[in-house]
Amino acid sequence: MSDLIWNDFDKWSKKVQNTIGYQIIRSSDSISANIAEGYGRYTPADRKRFYLYSRGSFEETKAWLRKLIRRTIIAEDDMSKYKKIIDELGPKLNGFINKTKLEIKSELEI
Repeated sequence: MSDLIWNDFDKWSKKVQNTIGYQIIRSSDSISANIAEGYGRYTPADRKRFYLYSRGSFEETKAWLRKLIRRTIIAEDDMSKYKKIIDELGPKLNGFINKTKLEIKSELEI
């Protein structure tokens, strides 16, 4: 999703780039960056914290996308591409976080 946003950024006016554009690039890049950082952590609890940050960045990105849609910055064709990614990524991210919760629970039972 972040690559799609990155590529669409160049189509937007300077006003949009300077207001929403840079914000949505940071939030969408932060989704995968936090997953990567969490994966490198030692304990499941520490990993989970970064995965939750990732979900927060995902929700922030969705909020910026809603603004772009309401302000008719994103074309109809592009909206369906974003929706497809969001519909797939959200449940996968939640499942990934839930798996980490199970790791924490089993670690506590040991």
